[in-house]
Amino acid sequence: MSETFLTPEEIAELTGIRTGRRGKTREQLQAEWLRTTGLPFWVNARGRPTVPRSAIEGKQANVEPPRKKWQPQALNPDGSLKPNPDGSLKEG
Repeated sequence: MSETFLTPEEIAELTGIRTGRRGKTREQLQAEWLRTTGLPFWVNARGRPTVPRSAIEGKQANVEPPRKKWQPQALNPDGSLKPNPDGSLKEG
């Protein structure tokens, strides 16, 4: 059993799809189901969906929240120029 990824049997249990049908393989149907549910997965070189175990167990990697993008004080939050104290807009 892999500690990082779900096994093919676990993916079949999760999706409820054990066989292909309507001209699609089991793996294609499983990938479609995973897309509709929003679970993160990758398709490996053999065409099999690979699901990280952390997506199911609720454990998340220590990811820092994105930093606030730096913006010069001369700009408003919408990107427009702030007026000078005299009301004019000084460019360049």
